[in-house]
Amino acid sequence: MSDPAITLYRLQACPFCERVVRKLDAYDLDYRSRFVEPLHSKRNVVKRVSGKRTVPAIVDENTGVTMTESANIVQYLDATYGEGS
Repeated sequence: MSDPAITLYRLQACPFCERVVRKLDAYDLDYRSRFVEPLHSKRNVVKRVSGKRTVPAIVDENTGVTMTESANIVQYLDATYGEGS
């Protein structure tokens, strides 16, 4: 089995991250969760991927999209994988 094309960078118990998780689950999308350092200044893996240290951050290899901010990610998932996509 191959790795999922979508990677979600997130924190434990982060409500913004959970919002994205709920949307991914609603569309039954396979994704990989990468839990990151709680300390903002140590989130270098997220910065390398997205250019920012904020979470959630998503990388979708299906479309080549990388983005942060839960509202933007949810809107992207709706547009890309939702009904009418």
